Amino acid sequence: MAGRPPGGDNPAMALSARNQFHGTVASVKTGAVMSEVVVDIGGGHKIVSLISSSSAKRLKLRKGSPAIAVIKATEVIISTDEPQDEG
Repeated sequence: MAGRPPGGDNPAMALSARNQFHGTVASVKTGAVMSEVVVDIGGGHKIVSLISSSSAKRLKLRKGSPAIAVIKATEVIISTDEPQDEG
């Protein structure tokens, strides 16, 4: 996680987020306002993120380029297909 950011010459910025996944951009679908970015982190796993289209452009995200998915969440919501008990 330390070192240089993908494709950059500046040292990486230290982050408090521990969930950092290095990977490769698998696809970028750009819309008028938002872009869907899929990062392949290996082992058959992909992380999908919606970011602003202006950020995708500023980061120069392209299929095949290296990227780091940083996850910082305050909530995780779990769902199942099981019927809910009436209680």
